[in-house]
Amino acid sequence: MKNSNQSKSVLVTGGTNGIGLVTARELARMGAQVTIVSRNAEKCAAVAEAIKTNTGNPVEFIAADLSTLAGINNAATTFKQRHTCLDVLVNNAGAMFYRRKLTVDGYEMTFALNHLNYFLLTSLLLDVLKASAPARIVNVSSGSHLRASLDFENLQGEKHYHFMQAYGQSKLANVLFTYELSRRLEGSGVTANALHPGTVATGFARNNGLLFNLGTKFAGLFFRKPEQGAQTMLFLASNSDVEVVTGKYFFDCKAVDSSPLSHDQALAEKLWQVSLDLIGKAL
Repeated sequence: MKNSNQSKSVLVTGGTNGIGLVTARELARMGAQVTIVSRNAEKCAAVAEAIKTNTGNPVEFIAADLSTLAGINNAATTFKQRHTCLDVLVNNAGAMFYRRKLTVDGYEMTFALNHLNYFLLTSLLLDVLKASAPARIVNVSSGSHLRASLDFENLQGEKHYHFMQAYGQSKLANVLFTYELSRRLEGSGVTANALHPGTVATGFARNNGLLFNLGTKFAGLFFRKPEQGAQTMLFLASNSDVEVVTGKYFFDCKAVDSSPLSHDQALAEKLWQVSLDLIGKAL
């Protein structure tokens, strides 16, 4: 790997488990100043200490619930109180919910955590990213976006809810957001790319009850290990070959085609406006 991340400031959300943890650990090993964000303060502290022990490089953490607007604001505010520079933002935190549930803000959980989280956190950190240019935004999406569509009349499962449909829609939103963000950041020195990590065996989606967990655990025997799944995230966050590449979708460290729908600029602009309307005064 052609590493350009030594002494760079990096923020990784969902950094206490799976591919987020591997990405945080390996970027710390490369010499980056890593901050991880996750919900549980005790787990954050334990992971930060484990990474320090493993790499010899201290890691900071911010405990924040990124499914809530207040939690996202807290994460951004805390980071900017500590740092004046952000070279790489890795939006990785996400989940899948078998049954429809709402956040404290009244939004459907999958849409809130998987999309509004990326949208708001990135927006709140854009000033420091631009001031740190050249800088990178790395958004973790999924191949499930390929079969997804956006239904603005049922964006949050108000009329009917299916967990795979909700998840695929949120991952399509990640790609649409990335492409629109890249267009809006043109000339700023800040790049934005999305990726599919592959199907990875982690703790992902094990918040949905015993039977679902057992099925996920069994299927995980055939999935990639987190170390494999994190490779494209690491590539986009640190490789000098993609320092100026933007507005692309990657899999296995290569730019690949995303769905035709993900290239619909009018759809991306509408999603952007709907997202702004939903986060309201949080910006």
